[in-house]
Amino acid sequence: MGQAIRALLCLAAVLASAAAGAHGVAEGDKGFIETVSGPQIGPFLYLGAKHMVTGYDHLLFLLGVIFFLYRMRQVALYVTLFALGHSTTLIAGVLLGTQVSAHLVDAVIGLSVVYKALDNLGAWRRWLGWQPDARAAVLLFGLVHGLGLATKLQDFALSPDGLVANLIAFNVGVEIGQLLALAAILIVMGYWRRTASFARHAFAANVVLMSAGFMLFGLQMTGFFLEG
Repeated sequence: MGQAIRALLCLAAVLASAAAGAHGVAEGDKGFIETVSGPQIGPFLYLGAKHMVTGYDHLLFLLGVIFFLYRMRQVALYVTLFALGHSTTLIAGVLLGTQVSAHLVDAVIGLSVVYKALDNLGAWRRWLGWQPDARAAVLLFGLVHGLGLATKLQDFALSPDGLVANLIAFNVGVEIGQLLALAAILIVMGYWRRTASFARHAFAANVVLMSAGFMLFGLQMTGFFLEG
């Protein structure tokens, strides 16, 4: 349990040092996004992949999703559902000009991490007497995660010239980044599962995951009220 506490403290330090939120865009990338015109497939592929690989809220949620999935068919199903939801609201949110508070969306994303950690701990069956459909939940939270990025992209002066092509390229990049991050997570999880430590510390790991979700929620709600 001491290891879990140390991991939680390290994670708290990382989250506390996060600047603007889980979907922030680096200043250099922001300048590029606002100045380009016309289709820029390669650069937007890169930006999308970079966003996913550095998007710790997405990675925490994915970790929770695959924590107890052992078959690649199951992993593929849940990741596809998440990608479908994420892609839909990312593209549609920008094209339709959907305006939502980025802090509130990111707060819900933090709660999605909490939800999945509690699901892994078997809390819903004990508390509610029934198990929510995990597939529906992953699709729903995928929609929320995509909307989070869409709200950030709308803060930039996106050129209408090549907008659809660039959004699609960005989204494909996000999915590529997701696959790369997922591969790394699965390698680490696969190694951990083969050790006796997994059975001993799986519960504690999900408590850490849940705590990280609550911290994300708290940081975003603080930002929301300070902004207001």
